[in-house]
Amino acid sequence: MQRTMIRDTVAQVGESVLLKGWVHVRRDMGKLAFLDVRDRSGLAQVVLVPAELSERGKEAMKDLRPEFCVAITGVVQKRGEKQINPDMPTGTVEILAKDVEILNAAKTPPFELEDTSKVNEEVRLKYRYLDLRSARMLKNLELRDKVISFFRSYLHSRSFLEVETPNLTKGTPEGSREYLVPSRLHDGQFYVLPQSPQQFKQLLMVGGIEKYFQIARCFRDEDQRGDRQPEFTQLDMELSFVEREDVLSLIEDMMVEMVKVVAPEKTISQVPFPRISYAEAMEKHGSDKPDFRKDKNDPNELAFEWVVDFPMFEKDDEGGVQAVHHPFTSPLPEDAHLLESEPLNARANAYDLVLNGYEIFGGSIRIHKRELQNRVFQLLGLSDQTIQERFGHMLEAFEFGAPPHGGIASGLDRIVMILANEPNIREVIPFPKTGDARDLLMGAPSEIEEKRLQEAHIQVRKK
Repeated sequence: MQRTMIRDTVAQVGESVLLKGWVHVRRDMGKLAFLDVRDRSGLAQVVLVPAELSERGKEAMKDLRPEFCVAITGVVQKRGEKQINPDMPTGTVEILAKDVEILNAAKTPPFELEDTSKVNEEVRLKYRYLDLRSARMLKNLELRDKVISFFRSYLHSRSFLEVETPNLTKGTPEGSREYLVPSRLHDGQFYVLPQSPQQFKQLLMVGGIEKYFQIARCFRDEDQRGDRQPEFTQLDMELSFVEREDVLSLIEDMMVEMVKVVAPEKTISQVPFPRISYAEAMEKHGSDKPDFRKDKNDPNELAFEWVVDFPMFEKDDEGGVQAVHHPFTSPLPEDAHLLESEPLNARANAYDLVLNGYEIFGGSIRIHKRELQNRVFQLLGLSDQTIQERFGHMLEAFEFGAPPHGGIASGLDRIVMILANEPNIREVIPFPKTGDARDLLMGAPSEIEEKRLQEAHIQVRKK
């Protein structure tokens, strides 16, 4: 018999069904017993009557406990009027069991799965495979899937091409600290895991792709906080032949439609999204991520706003200048003349989309000409030799008819976190790291045996 999903039993009164899932609750009523059985689609009440059960079912009935994995064959029947449970989608029916097979027994879980909100987070992460069975986590992962599916569908409908870029690449420090990957085949040389696909997506524009997107895995070896993880998921986009208004209009339309489709219970405070300059945001709000909600008491009001006209550069710890975003961001055309004379007064052609006090998108119109890109590198204090070693491939690419282009990227985890009204992004990631970047489930990071270190040409020096 083919398996029936629990949510479908409502329409199958009088039919025999095969359910497979987990025992959620057991209630003994003398000779009878009731089970709430759970699969990903929902809960169903199962009635165990010894006289109706096979011999295997009678034996199983003695042992069944919460979280046992079971297969139940039975007949769907209507509940009596007084037994209907209006709080349960399948509350009008129940399954009279004919056979019960225990697919696997279960130890008593280390915490109640019904409500995990008060469970110590480290315990939940250590037993994440149990935490994922909770209604809270299932709801969050379903929302995550809907958000990603929407973005893919929306961008495909607008002629974007989904292209994957490498996860092993060259180290070109341009922002956050990178994770290093030693090369076994090339003694003393390393790959890095990408902070973002920034250079690759610009090279795709040089390659004539014109409209690119990717659901990209990104990696940053930085201190953690509630809206950061060492590895995270990014909606990455790049477009040729665009100006700032083209990018902002695309994203604004996409986000308005996303809320309608994925989170219709939410209300957007203002459309079109308000805009504020970086200078005004800092002067009036003391933050480049101001929270524009009228009532901050996260959960159904969505206040989007654009922050624009960021500084191109800021002072670094050594008294020089560093890029506020990254070195591939172009200056506003009217400020290009300030690059050498007043670099700290030059504004970048960059833009962030902020939602309820969180930056959820960030992007810029890029530099696409070698001469301007080289000027920026020199302003950042890079020698000609360093420029060539780190970025020679980009500069050379710009000499082959590179088109004007710009792009934007979004932290998908943050968007889902906000829509789910969760306090941090760990609640919307299937297998996250702790605040100090540890994987409690797998036990990572961990030590590596000496033989493998030697193969990778590594010698460990412990503090």
